[in-house]
Amino acid sequence: MAASTQHWDPERYARNARFVADLGSPLIDLLDPQPGERILDLGCGDGALTEILAARGVSVVGVDASSDQIAAARKRGLDARVMDGRKLTFTQDFDAIISNAALHWMGPSAPVLDGITRALKPHGRLVVEMGGHGNVATIVDALTSVLAHHGMNAEAHNPWFFPNEATMENLLHHAGFHIDQLTLFKRPTVLPGTLSAWLDTFAESFLGALSQIDADEVKDQIADRVKSQLCDSQGRWIVDYVRLRFVAHLM
Repeated sequence: MAASTQHWDPERYARNARFVADLGSPLIDLLDPQPGERILDLGCGDGALTEILAARGVSVVGVDASSDQIAAARKRGLDARVMDGRKLTFTQDFDAIISNAALHWMGPSAPVLDGITRALKPHGRLVVEMGGHGNVATIVDALTSVLAHHGMNAEAHNPWFFPNEATMENLLHHAGFHIDQLTLFKRPTVLPGTLSAWLDTFAESFLGALSQIDADEVKDQIADRVKSQLCDSQGRWIVDYVRLRFVAHLM
């Protein structure tokens, strides 16, 4: 799996991907944060969910590898820090960790879970939603095919780790967690704009090696290939999201 060359522009993200935080809000109910608890938001982005947690009376720290997103989170008045999720530096600092739509950007999760385990206090809680097996499969198939015609191996540029249930269960157990619930579910998601805008926001790792002209051509070709599957009669793009959601605690 290639290292991600994805960049996160906060304005572009807010414009094309606000649904990520909106659809992740049920995680806060699963977390059930209590006033006075210390919570880590892993992969906090621009701090949309972190801000909700702060309003619930917890002491919350947000971390993200994107300095631009962290700058946006700090503008909300949050304790937000630039930090690679694969290299967490905390030791028994948090009662719970929450992560929404971030772990699948961090590669196979064993190094990430090792850092999470260290960062949690004994019996600490972990609540996560991430891309699961089959996530955006229609787009991935189209990317693979179209990029092959341009002489590129899509898998060499793929930053995503979309595990199935069994893989995630094994990773969690190996990291010392007891799983309270884990589910893989389809969640078709209506985009706020075009598929091209979604690709600009989320597929930069695939498209970044191309010239702007070639990238635009690739996006058009992908849209043509998947339009019959992902675009409805009203012209709305509905992407085949599959989410893996789990709640666990340290044994």
